[in-house]
Amino acid sequence: MLGTTELLLLGGLALLIFGGKKVPEMMRGLGQGVKEFKKGMKDDEDIPSTGYEVKPTNEENVNNASLDENENPNNAK
Repeated sequence: MLGTTELLLLGGLALLIFGGKKVPEMMRGLGQGVKEFKKGMKDDEDIPSTGYEVKPTNEENVNNASLDENENPNNAK
C-alpha cells in the first residue's frame, strides 16, 4: 500500500505531466468508470436464474456411453 508521501509525489508528478486542467478531468473519468463497474456488478446479481438445473453425471453412465473399437465410426480399416 502506498503511504502519504508516495501519494503526494505521484500527485505532484501527475500535475507536472498532465497540467492542472487535465488531472481533474482524468479523475472524473476514473470515478465514472468505477461507478459504472459497480453498477454492472450490482445488475449482474439482480439477474434471475433461468430455472435450468445442471445435474452431475454418473461414472456408470459415462462408462456405458463409451464406444468399443469396433463401434468407433472414425476407426476405418
